[in-house]
Amino acid sequence: MIEYRNARPDEGAVLGGLARATFIQTFGVLYKLEDLAVFLQQGSDEAYAAELADPDIEVRFALSGGAPIGFAKISKLGLPAPDPLPGAVELRQLYLYKPWQGAGVARALMDWAVERARARGAPEMWLSVFTDNHRARKFYAGYGFVDVCPYAFKVGDQEDEDILCRAPLA
Repeated sequence: MIEYRNARPDEGAVLGGLARATFIQTFGVLYKLEDLAVFLQQGSDEAYAAELADPDIEVRFALSGGAPIGFAKISKLGLPAPDPLPGAVELRQLYLYKPWQGAGVARALMDWAVERARARGAPEMWLSVFTDNHRARKFYAGYGFVDVCPYAFKVGDQEDEDILCRAPLA
């Protein structure tokens, strides 16, 4: 049984640990250790605690047996999106441990993100996704996201190509 709840302001370490572990599980093999270490340090527990203290940032956890297995995070748009509509929001992260992928958990988190964005009155949502993450790209396309332009995503000294995508919410 999967449960869902909003993150609390005191859960920076929980969010940070989950974000780092799921990133490593999904992308860790793509990077030199020193680049990965620099990137993970930028996502410290303190950095995630600061995000949870920001009233503009909303985070929803998915839990199995009380343990966090994934999360979604939205905020006002911070990506360098070309010609965004006023009030656009960003899906900043949607991370999930592999054993729960394909089980409907990502869909529940994404539905929450879209619902919260609409509740904010956002006309559209933006995200960036790794070019070679075909599974995620197909998932987001199912929500109406279309590719807009390439985006340089840095992990340490390594620069990857992400794609900025947008979806209307109306």
